[in-house]
Amino acid sequence: MSAQTPQCQLLARQDADYRGWLWVAPPRDGWLESGEGSVWSADLDVCEAWRNAGRPAYDALTVPPREVPGAVLFWPKSLALGEWWLSALNTALAAGTPIQVVGENQGGIKRVPQILADSRQACRKLDSARRCSLFASQAGQAAHEPEAAWQTFAAGGFTLATHPGVFGHGKLDAGTRLLMEALTQSPLPALGQTSLPIDGQTSRPIDGKASPRALDVGCGDGILSAWLAKQGCQVTAVDLSAFAVEATRRTLAANQLTGTVVQSDVYRQITGTFEAVVSNPPFHQERSIDYGPTQRLIREAPAHLVDGGSLTLVANAFLPYPDWLQETFGSFEILADNRRFRVYRAIKSRR
Repeated sequence: MSAQTPQCQLLARQDADYRGWLWVAPPRDGWLESGEGSVWSADLDVCEAWRNAGRPAYDALTVPPREVPGAVLFWPKSLALGEWWLSALNTALAAGTPIQVVGENQGGIKRVPQILADSRQACRKLDSARRCSLFASQAGQAAHEPEAAWQTFAAGGFTLATHPGVFGHGKLDAGTRLLMEALTQSPLPALGQTSLPIDGQTSRPIDGKASPRALDVGCGDGILSAWLAKQGCQVTAVDLSAFAVEATRRTLAANQLTGTVVQSDVYRQITGTFEAVVSNPPFHQERSIDYGPTQRLIREAPAHLVDGGSLTLVANAFLPYPDWLQETFGSFEILADNRRFRVYRAIKSRR
């Protein structure tokens, strides 16, 4: 199979034996997935594709085998995340293991030689093509333990855990802030059924009704999950990224709140129905625009909502989500609009 992405096309033309190598943070590419070796990735879709092909896959927080012939790191657009992967490779692999780093020239790959030099690791350029570059090095001594990348910060009245690669990393995203303001001014319809949590930890039903079930799709650092839990919801949080799933678990624990956190591609690993679905959905996959996840978030929402349940999401104002909301729900309202972001709400009609 021919390579599909520019980075893989550059690798495919190398006179190198990549059999048994560890592929780190790669994109979806049939050339890789039909080859040999194992993958180490935070992306659930990537890991599932490799497992479905009968090949070893390790999520980002699981250490792969130490002895491999070599490793190829696909440089991410986040500099901090790229540095974390390099540190993680130096920790995981035997000293001297060949490491190659490949990435798009506009994605920060040109900074790799200096980063390796700062870590006292040799670096030489192997090739460049398709607006990508490929560098070679060897595993050395890790400058930092991977755990050191976890940080906490305060925002929205919560202590939030964060890690390179988690959306918003270290700050409250402006869209999420607007969404939380809109939720405060226009509470979820389901919240009228319960009281606020007791001591910020548990909720108690009113009139014999259970606490509403809320689903946070694309949970990131977990701030929306924490907010929902504090309002008395039974929270389920999902994200495609292993880093985000772990960040949300840590955020809930840091605020003495409870919830179920699942690594999932939108609704794929979710069962049951909810009174509310809340989301600040992504529309980028690395440097490319990808509307697919949000389209599924909207169009599949009714199947995961009870009658009268709500979908509330925030998005950049220019994105084409109103059409999908109208087609799926028949109507929707705009709760907030600051010209940059809009907060939408749609209600599943009662039968």
